[in-house]
Amino acid sequence: MKRVLISVSDKTGVVEFTKKLVSLGYEVISTGGTKKTLDEAGIKTLSISDITNFPEIMDGRVKTLHPNVHGALLCVRDNAEHLKALEDNKIEMIDMVVVNLYPFKETLSKVGVTHEELIENIDIGGPSMLRSAAKNYKSVTVVVDPKDYEVVIEQLEKLGDTEAETRERLAAKVFRHTSAYDTLIAEYLTSKVKEEFPESITVTYEKVQDLRYGENPHQKAGFYKSSFAGYSIGNAVQLHGKELSYNNIQDANAALEILKEFTKPTVVAVKHMNPCGVGSGENIDEAWNRAYEADKVSIFGGIVAANSVITKEVAEKLSALFLEIVIAPGYEKEALEIITQKKNIRVMKLELNSNIVNKKKITSVMDGALIQEFDEKNISKDELVCVTDRKPTEDEIEDLIFNWNVVKHVKSNAIVVGKNNQTIGVGAGQMNRVGAAKIALEQGGKKCNGAVMASDAFFPMADTVEMAAKFGIKAIIQPGGSIKDSLSIEECNKHGIAMVFTGVRHFKH
Repeated sequence: MKRVLISVSDKTGVVEFTKKLVSLGYEVISTGGTKKTLDEAGIKTLSISDITNFPEIMDGRVKTLHPNVHGALLCVRDNAEHLKALEDNKIEMIDMVVVNLYPFKETLSKVGVTHEELIENIDIGGPSMLRSAAKNYKSVTVVVDPKDYEVVIEQLEKLGDTEAETRERLAAKVFRHTSAYDTLIAEYLTSKVKEEFPESITVTYEKVQDLRYGENPHQKAGFYKSSFAGYSIGNAVQLHGKELSYNNIQDANAALEILKEFTKPTVVAVKHMNPCGVGSGENIDEAWNRAYEADKVSIFGGIVAANSVITKEVAEKLSALFLEIVIAPGYEKEALEIITQKKNIRVMKLELNSNIVNKKKITSVMDGALIQEFDEKNISKDELVCVTDRKPTEDEIEDLIFNWNVVKHVKSNAIVVGKNNQTIGVGAGQMNRVGAAKIALEQGGKKCNGAVMASDAFFPMADTVEMAAKFGIKAIIQPGGSIKDSLSIEECNKHGIAMVFTGVRHFKH
C-alpha cells in the first residue's frame, strides 16, 4: 500500500482529493487541523505520532522533524544501502507529500498583527518535508498547490502513478514556493532590524498574467507584482478591452507615478513612459481639458490616468480619441457605457491610494540589479530659495511646484513648461539641457509667454535661460548647485525672470 502525508493550511479541495487517493489505495498520514478535517469527513487517517512514535510537542512546533518522516521521503528507492537503513530502523516509505505552509503572508497582511504572531506563523516542518520530497522527486510526488490535485489524480487513475515529468515540474514548483515563503520572512525581519541594503537580497513576485510579447514581438514576457502591492497597476481591475501589453503596463505605471503627486482632480496623459500632458482643475472635466490641450497630437495612442471618477462628459471626449488605456478610480454608469463602445480600449479601475508598500526600486542590468529608494521627495513653497532680483508671484509659485512635480517623472535631461495647472511643453531624454528646453519651448510656442519652466537638474550654462527669455518665461524652478549658478542667475536678472532653487535633483534615467 502506498502512503501519502497530508498537512495543509489551505484546505481547498483537500477532502475530495484525499477521498480519491484512498479509493486508489493510498494510506493517509496527517497532522493537527488537517487530520481533524479529514477525520470529520469520514476518512481514516494515521496521525504523525503513529509514524514517529513520538508525541507532537511544544504547541506543535515539533512533530514532523523526525527520521521516520524524512528517511521515508529521502530514501533513494534503487539504493540498496538506503533500503537496508529503512529496514533496520523499521521505517516505511512515504510516496506522496501534500503540504502547504503556515499563512505567513496572510498573517503579515493583518491589521495590528504582532511580532509574536508572525514568528509563530513561520513554518519549519512544512518546508522541510516539501524540500525532502522535492529532492527525491524521482520517487516521491510532492504537491504544494491545490490547483495540481486534478492532474495528480488524472495520472494516478490512468497510469497508476504520476509521470516523471510531472513529479519534476511539481518539485520545481515546491522550491519556488519555499523560496518565496522564505523571502517574505527575510524581508520582514530585515526591515524590522532596519537593514536597508543587506549583503544579499532576494525578491519575490506573484504572476499576474502571461504577456503576448515584451517591448517587441520577438521578446517573450510576463507580468508579475509584489506580494503586497499597494497602489499598483498590478492591482487594477480590467473592466473592458484587450489584454494589457508589456508597453501598456510600463506606460500605465509611469502615469500612476505622476498621478500620485496630486490631490486636486488631475488627468495625466502618457506616451512612451513620458507625460505628454498633465492638467489639474476644480473638477475632472477641467483637468481633462487641460491635459488634452497640453498636447493634442502626442496623446494619440497614449495612456490616460485620472484620480477622479470619469463622468459622462469626459467619457464622450475620451471616446473621440484613439487611446490604449484609461485608468480611474471609478466611472459613472453612462461614462462606462460610452467608453466601452470601443472594442479594444483597455478600461481599468484602480482605487486612489498613494500607499506604495515596497519603498525600493529595482532596476535590472545585465546579470545584476540596481536598488534604490523611490524618488518620493516633494518640495513645499517654504523650502524654495529665490536667488534672483524678481520674486515669483503666488500664482507663479503654484505653477512652479506643479511643474516641478511633473518634471521629476520625465526622462533626463528634462524640461517642463507650464502655467495655470497645465503642462504646455515637455522636453524629455535629451543629451543636453538646452536641447530639452528647445523641444519644450517650441512645443508650447506662444503659450509659453508668462509661463514657468521646471528643470530636473541645474543649469551649467546661461543658454537655457537665454532661450527661455525669448519665449516669455517668467519664472524658473531648478535644483541649483552648479559652480556656474551665477551665470544663470545673472541671465535671469537681465530678463526680469524669477528663479528659485530647490536643492533637490530629480534625475530619471
